[in-house]
Amino acid sequence: MKDERNHPFRDSAQDRKAAQHTPDTPQTRAQAYKLAYDDQEFLCRDELRPVRWQLELMKPELLMQEYGVDSTVVLFGGARIPEPAKKDTARTETLADLSRFYDEAREFARLMTLRSKANGHRENVIVTGGGPGVMEAGNRGAADAGGVSVGLNIVLPHEQAPNEYVTPDLCFNFHYFAIRKMHFLMRAEAIAIFPGGFGTLDEMFESLTLIQTGRMKRVPFLLFGRDFWTRIVNWEALADAGTISPEDLDLFRFVETAQEAIDVIDNWGQPGKRKDIPGR
Repeated sequence: MKDERNHPFRDSAQDRKAAQHTPDTPQTRAQAYKLAYDDQEFLCRDELRPVRWQLELMKPELLMQEYGVDSTVVLFGGARIPEPAKKDTARTETLADLSRFYDEAREFARLMTLRSKANGHRENVIVTGGGPGVMEAGNRGAADAGGVSVGLNIVLPHEQAPNEYVTPDLCFNFHYFAIRKMHFLMRAEAIAIFPGGFGTLDEMFESLTLIQTGRMKRVPFLLFGRDFWTRIVNWEALADAGTISPEDLDLFRFVETAQEAIDVIDNWGQPGKRKDIPGR
């Protein structure tokens, strides 16, 4: 992280280092004597949760600013979807069939990253959850294009190490899902949703809700795999019941391939394009 201090005061890193060499006495060994910002037990207290929220918001924000990431293309999708070469190891036949979306995610990320490279990796940078499955495919596609990509990992009890394709300087780890989701969407210029489970559904519906309610600007919103998404969600039933407006079905588009997704992004907002939900 850059040192951009413009004041004459001694910096906190110097004092942190100096405090490690104080005389060993009962007073200096006491927990109370530790510098507050260097005291992990103190920082992990329940009362310090607002401070931890702020730190998780600020660290990725500052580092992405310093790296020069101005806008992103978000990829959400299932961690359990294998690459086609490994589909025989899938736990269900459906997952094996969905493996084609690994390749589509990889190709979509590759094509978007070629555009990102042209502007110095500042715009349309691929961002994923940094894990396996579709997330890996997204970061891998960016690497295929010789570009950079962001990974927003999160600490989970059973797994979730970052995949090997995330740009190391843009690989972040989170404790709070809410702050992680803010970072997914703060720079988003497009959102691509691939088949997935509870986590993907959560990310999809929160993003749609923010756009629907005007809390976030409308951006190209792509659902890869119409058959999957129309089986999982009865979109028309929501509109027919009146729990959403018919116009809300225009907030997203179904696509099948990476190239189709690129075409939709390039033509987003043009009238007369909506023909992908049966009955509309």
